[in-house]
Amino acid sequence: MERSALRKLAEDGLLLTSRALTAGWPRRSLTRALRAEGWAPLRHGVWLEPGRNPDHYTRLRATQLTEPRLVVSHLSAATLWHIETLTRADRHPLEFIDPGLTIRRTNPGIRVHRMSLAAAEVLNRQGLRVTSPARTLADLLRAGPRDQAVVAVDSALGYRRTGRARRAPLTDLPTIAGALDRPLQGASRARDWLRLCDARAGSPAETIARLRMYDAGLHPVSQAELLTPSGRRVILDFLFRPEGLAVEIEGYAYHGTRDSHRRDVIRFNQIVQCPEVRRLLRFTAEDVFHRPDDMLHEIRTALTADAAPKRGAAQTPSL
Repeated sequence: MERSALRKLAEDGLLLTSRALTAGWPRRSLTRALRAEGWAPLRHGVWLEPGRNPDHYTRLRATQLTEPRLVVSHLSAATLWHIETLTRADRHPLEFIDPGLTIRRTNPGIRVHRMSLAAAEVLNRQGLRVTSPARTLADLLRAGPRDQAVVAVDSALGYRRTGRARRAPLTDLPTIAGALDRPLQGASRARDWLRLCDARAGSPAETIARLRMYDAGLHPVSQAELLTPSGRRVILDFLFRPEGLAVEIEGYAYHGTRDSHRRDVIRFNQIVQCPEVRRLLRFTAEDVFHRPDDMLHEIRTALTADAAPKRGAAQTPSL
């Protein structure tokens, strides 16, 4: 057979050994030809075309080609739906649900959940069978940990930027609650965590900041809408209204260009003009994720200060 024959048998850069054997390749000749051309064994019975990157999607597809009854789920499904999480796709196992409850052993790097699935909870996404957004989020809420699940739900409920595109909301709270109705393990705790979610959150850093304040007994108003003296509308990440303390979280996605910096300066100038704001604290995503105790200390100090600073004197932590 010609060298190009193997590539013609491949699908999206993946070649099933069974397909090549069916096409007439002897097993020994096939293995020699694949290795000689630089194909890489991706998993048992699946080879990756030379020059292809074994990324998250490719590994999911390879698994589903050999185990078609598996449905992409949990964190792997969240990645396909462009739902933000606290874990990078390449740092967690591939996750699937086996609705037939039959698979007991899998390859390393793959986690299979033996759970039932309704037909409406399985959708096609990029050529893969994937749990729907609501079912994906329900599974993450049941599985935990809390912060991971709440970040994912907040992300799915709102508009988020993925690459250069802006993704629309994928679902809503009532639909997720409906997906939690089944008496599955962790459902009661998941419903408690669902009440902590907020569709108005703008970034994972903002979600985690809200959770850290909640755990510390601090309950500001989220996404508080105010008006400047000129009548311009301003939406704050958090506002402790009685104390006049505004808290802003600067997510990763909003930095790096002169235009974004200019917009930030204009925005913060507008915030301190609002009559309700007497003090403004700003925190970076690094503060939220890596120095939450320092963030909480600064907030508590500002809340308990005897004398409020003059309006317009925004206090910014060292970056």
